[in-house]
Amino acid sequence: MVKILGLMNFSPIARKTLQPVALHKMNASRLITLRSLLVLPLPCGGNGLPRVPAAAMRVFRILTFKELKGYFLTPFGWIVLAFVTLMQGVSLSTAMKGFRDTPVKDSLVYVTFHTPLFWFYFLFIFPLITMRLFSEEERSGTLETLLTAPVRTWHVVISKYTAAMVFYTVLWIPALVQFKMFTWATSLPPAWTHGSLIGTFSIIMLLGAAFTAVGCLASSLTSSQIIAGLITIGLLVIQYFLGFVTVIWGESFPGAALFHYISSQRHLHYFASGLLDTRPLVYFLSVAVFFLFLTYQVVDYRRWKR
Repeated sequence: MVKILGLMNFSPIARKTLQPVALHKMNASRLITLRSLLVLPLPCGGNGLPRVPAAAMRVFRILTFKELKGYFLTPFGWIVLAFVTLMQGVSLSTAMKGFRDTPVKDSLVYVTFHTPLFWFYFLFIFPLITMRLFSEEERSGTLETLLTAPVRTWHVVISKYTAAMVFYTVLWIPALVQFKMFTWATSLPPAWTHGSLIGTFSIIMLLGAAFTAVGCLASSLTSSQIIAGLITIGLLVIQYFLGFVTVIWGESFPGAALFHYISSQRHLHYFASGLLDTRPLVYFLSVAVFFLFLTYQVVDYRRWKR
């Protein structure tokens, strides 16, 4: 059993929710994280109560670093990074071959991110990086341990989402390096404009923000990583094919503008062309907030159900 040394520095709510924890089911890394949350006293103000901003940021930082270790200190994270880097290289090589065979009016960045291969591996990134976030902890029993610790539910949800987004951002660093290597290796001027490069990576980040939140919700619904991954890829494939509704039915029906607005392919087309728009920013960030809110509700329900 864990002996809580800093209990007097916790808030009354924290004392109420704090429960004895069995450690024999936990591995060393999770045990260290739990001790850092429970044993070390929280910063307190003059009234003896924790200073909420400092305490919240401290807990958030601990949980986020714990999740980042799960990505960068395990073979799984490096395998995902190697897979995405390889697929990015193949997409770039395919685009360069197209430039060699026939004249292309679009930039190299545009063609690279509009190959069928791109959407294939891009959509599969999100099940890979999110399916373990909640389902693995639920399966191993450490989620219950974490939720009975003096941390808020939003600490858990936002820290896991933040860590996934940091890892997702790292996945695209090799792609940026590959484009830079094109100019270094060929001694030719870039086959793209700065606007297309900035626009492409901007929309990639916006898509990632929304789709990672979808994966968080799927992972919170089940204790099976496989089921979480299937739910994620299923929802993302549906969202992808909604962008083809206007291609199949035309532009004449009343809902055409809505399907244009939610079409990931259309937004990528404009951003990769260097045409930036604030509407996709509002849309994808709203989707991210909405799915994180649903994730919070699911995890919080599990917390108080126990």
